[in-house]
Amino acid sequence: MSVQRLPIVGVMGSGQDDYLELSLELGWLLGTLEVHLLTGGGRGTMAAVSEAFARTHRRQGMVLGILPADDSGTKPKPGYPNDWVEIPIVTHLPLSGDRGTDPMSRNHINILSSDAIVALPGGLGTASEVQLAKQYGKPIVAYLGTTGSIPDLPEDITVATTIDQVETYLRSILLD
Repeated sequence: MSVQRLPIVGVMGSGQDDYLELSLELGWLLGTLEVHLLTGGGRGTMAAVSEAFARTHRRQGMVLGILPADDSGTKPKPGYPNDWVEIPIVTHLPLSGDRGTDPMSRNHINILSSDAIVALPGGLGTASEVQLAKQYGKPIVAYLGTTGSIPDLPEDITVATTIDQVETYLRSILLD
């Protein structure tokens, strides 16, 4: 039996703020494409995108969550995974935020497991994931709308202000 491998789109963004309009548009878009969604499995944009993706009629892919460890290193931090993660992947890796590029951060797995990355507005954790995407040579687009931001966003990162620009970018990377 042959199983078609769907591309994995990693969505990185704030674990606190949901940036609801951007997140819902992106989740729905990804749900209409033949892709899996990968996030850090937490709250904020991760939960909002995951919910929109999961609620998309006739979607093909699954919601994957790469979860940070609690202090024991054997189970997820409190609050993980969000209610929309269908395949939780528990790690032993506790670090995030301003320590997101540290070897003990799950951000490496998030980036390396993704075929393409969409960065939503966020803070230092999101900035570290953008930095890792560049380091590992992963295609990345920042979907910031007209008001969102990511600290120290490199000038050579493609920035989309509309969902149509995100779709065009992803189709050029994944489907052509």
